[in-house]
Order: sequence, then C-alpha cells, then structure tokens
Amino acid sequence: MVQRAFGSSRFQILFGHVMKNVLLPVITLVGMSLPTLVTGAFITESIFSWPGVGTYFLTVIQGFDYPVIMAVLLFSSIMVILGNLLADICYCLVDPRIKAIG
Repeated sequence: MVQRAFGSSRFQILFGHVMKNVLLPVITLVGMSLPTLVTGAFITESIFSWPGVGTYFLTVIQGFDYPVIMAVLLFSSIMVILGNLLADICYCLVDPRIKAIG
C-alpha cells in the first residue's frame, strides 16, 4: 500500500519488491535439484533396468570395484557442491543485500 501511495505501478511493485523475496526459495529448490537429477537417475535406471551409469554403478558395487565406486561418488558430491555454488551466486545476483552480509 505504501508503494501504491508513492505512485508505483502494480508491475513495479511485483517485480521490484515482491519478486526479490520470492525468488530466493525458488533458487534454493533449483540449486538442490541439480544433484537430485543425477542421483535420481541411478535409482530410475536400476529399477527399470535401463543401461546407464546407475545400472553400471550397481554392478560395480556388487563387484567391489572401489576406484569406480569412488569416482561415481565423487561425481555426485561435486554435483551437490556445484548446485550449492550456483544457488549462492544466483542469490547475490537476485538480492544484493545478501552480498553485504557475507
């Protein structure tokens, strides 16, 4: 109501003030969905017996092939770190006040 009193349009209020606060949880969900897409593919491939990294990963686990197990786990953990990093960078782009806190 205060912004309306100062003469701001509905578009300016929604995209200037509201969107800044609404985008933060959306960025969090998207950032955490990146590793879920990769690790979820492991489960989907193993359930439906599709050829891919998930099926190969289960075969490797049963064969105790430790270097490959570590490589796949390293890849999935890198995806978690990249998802969090991209979310943090997008936080600073969307809301400059967050940059001042850190």
